[in-house]
Amino acid sequence: MSRQPAFGIALSTLVLASGLMTSPIPGHSSTKQTTDNLPLSISSSEVATSTTFQTTALEKSVFDQINRYRAAKKLPKLKLNANITRQARIHSQNMARGKVPFSHQGFERRVTVIPLRFNSAAENVAFNQGYSNPASEAVTGWLESPGHLKNIKGDYDLTGIGVAANKQGEVYLTQIFLHSTNNGSTIARIKNAVKGTRN
Repeated sequence: MSRQPAFGIALSTLVLASGLMTSPIPGHSSTKQTTDNLPLSISSSEVATSTTFQTTALEKSVFDQINRYRAAKKLPKLKLNANITRQARIHSQNMARGKVPFSHQGFERRVTVIPLRFNSAAENVAFNQGYSNPASEAVTGWLESPGHLKNIKGDYDLTGIGVAANKQGEVYLTQIFLHSTNNGSTIARIKNAVKGTRN
């Protein structure tokens, strides 16, 4: 009786949804949405041996990496905001649970329920599976994508990051960026502006 060797192939996947951004037009109440419709796939030799991740540690890692990048480019560091983080976590959890597709679906609602005044907002999302450091893989992918990089380098001062993983080892990451302001009813302006730019 002969034995055949057993082997397996580990595949790591990273998918980035296009960066979504809203920004005001000077003197107007409208916003511009920038999206690219093609997801990016990036392969890596770093394969996770466990599917258990400390999501808060991953959130901190994303925050630190993004701020290191901004500081290296002479941009002001972002401040972490608990209200923004809460919305980012909810979105990542909903994607991980399959309640919403991997996308920016619900972006307008997410940012308008944040109890802060702001004049622009943006969001980056990533999904990956099989990486030992999913936060670094997501940030690397964002930095290599023009749309995501534009959000990272944007004129924002506040951010929130949410990470969620499911039993299949899929890790979903959401980062929301805001430029805070004290002028007028920003929430109403953003709501009206986003509605006016849909195609």
